[in-house]
Amino acid sequence: MNIEKFIQSITKEAGRKLLRYFKKGNRLLSVRGTSKEVVTRYDKMIDKFLIQKIQKEFPDHSILTEESGWIRRKKEFLWIVDSLDGSSNFANQNPLFSVCVCLCLKNEPFLSTIYAPAIDEFYFAKKFNGAYLNGKRIKVSKIKKLKDSYIVYCEGNEKNKKRIAKIFYEIYPKVLDLRKIGSAGIESAWVAKGAVDGYFTTKIDPWDVASGILLVQEAGGKVSDFKGNTWQLKRSNLIFSNSLIHKTLQNTFPNFDENCSR
Repeated sequence: MNIEKFIQSITKEAGRKLLRYFKKGNRLLSVRGTSKEVVTRYDKMIDKFLIQKIQKEFPDHSILTEESGWIRRKKEFLWIVDSLDGSSNFANQNPLFSVCVCLCLKNEPFLSTIYAPAIDEFYFAKKFNGAYLNGKRIKVSKIKKLKDSYIVYCEGNEKNKKRIAKIFYEIYPKVLDLRKIGSAGIESAWVAKGAVDGYFTTKIDPWDVASGILLVQEAGGKVSDFKGNTWQLKRSNLIFSNSLIHKTLQNTFPNFDENCSR
């Protein structure tokens, strides 16, 4: 199968599987806590499904997933998978959840998909070939000033609520509005389609953002860490934007601790 058709096919199939179970149980939470501690049985079910599909078609490719960690094969080809991005949303019957699948070549995103089945949004990007929503080309917004911008945020693996509050204190007065969606895949995808103008996240893992990075870049946007460096395959503080507000947004975080390992 053509690799572009393959990545689109497995992502859509995974999303359709999730949709069959969505809103079917009273309470799907197996752990009640912060959004990053929430687990549903469906995270693992879809993770297993995607791994099996990839291994059958490309047995020599490496895979990195949220639920299973590393499956190391050839270094040149790496699939990065988040089987259910927005688990707490899914568990609480909130439709803002997604499946994220990205193929990297030499650790650089090359093909990516984000599928939010409950709202029928399927995103696809190929390096140097643009970004698409349900088959139509998308572009980032044209907002030039931070004060006119809608910004979204997720805390990633940052668990210190006082530090999160400090970030909000720094940025909220400078923007039109600051919002939280609960799915990094959707948050980055909405930057790509111009529904929001920027998105920032702290201590985020690769499976949460790999697909969105390529999507935003191919839609004409920019992605960097808080210091302006390009994304690396590790836990990071990241900014996604329409590129026009990127520098101004970056400058709002001059004193934020860059140590993402804790």
